[in-house]
Amino acid sequence: MSDNIDDPIGSTSPRISRQKPSLNQDPHRIREIADRNLESAIGREVRAYRRQQGMTVADLATATGLSIGMLSKIENGQTSPSLATLQALSHALSAPITAFFRGFEERREVQHVKAGEHIEIERRGTRAGHQYHLLGHIGSNAAGVVVEPYLITLTEESDVFPTFQHDGIELLYMLEGEVTYRHGDQLFHLRPGDSLLFDADAQHGPEILEKLPARYLSIISYPQP
Repeated sequence: MSDNIDDPIGSTSPRISRQKPSLNQDPHRIREIADRNLESAIGREVRAYRRQQGMTVADLATATGLSIGMLSKIENGQTSPSLATLQALSHALSAPITAFFRGFEERREVQHVKAGEHIEIERRGTRAGHQYHLLGHIGSNAAGVVVEPYLITLTEESDVFPTFQHDGIELLYMLEGEVTYRHGDQLFHLRPGDSLLFDADAQHGPEILEKLPARYLSIISYPQP
C-alpha cells in the first residue's frame, strides 16, 4: 500500500501546522495552599451544589438569608463559614452538611500495574487474535473524567475487523507493526511512533493489518456518570 494513506482519504484540508501549540494548563504547577485548604474545598462544593440546583447566587442568598457578598466569599474560599451558615446552606441546597467537606477529604487514587499483571478483557466485537489488556481503572474521582488505558495486540488476520463506536475521546499510540486504521470515512496508515487522536463517537477500528504482530496503546477518556 502506498504511503500517501497517512493523509485521510478524500481530505482536502491543509496539513497541520508544525508551529508549537500554546496550551493553557501548566502541568508543573503546584497548587497554592489556598487551593487545598478547607475553606476552598467547602466553597467548591457549595458552588457545585448551587449549579446542580440551577440556582444563581442571588437565588441562594434569598433562600438562606445570607448576603450575595458573603456567598461570593464562601464560594471563593475567602472566608470560613460558621456551623449555622453551613446549616442554612444545607437546607437551601438539599445537601447534608458533610457533603461540603467531601472535596477536602477525598482521596486521590493511583494505580501501579506491574508487567504481566494487567487484565485481559473481551470488548464487544473482539475477534480471535485480538487481545485487549486493561492497564488500570480509577472510578469516581475529583477530576470527573474516566480514563480507560488498553494495550491492544493483533496477532492473527481476520476476515472481518471489529468497528467500535462509543462516547469519549480516544488516543492511539503505535508501538509495533503497522495497521491501516479507519475513523469514519478516513483511513490512516499507522507505524511505530505514530499517534491518532479522535472523537470515538464515529465508527473506528483496524481496517487492514499491514504488518503483524501489531501492538498499540488505546487510551479512552469520557466524563464519569
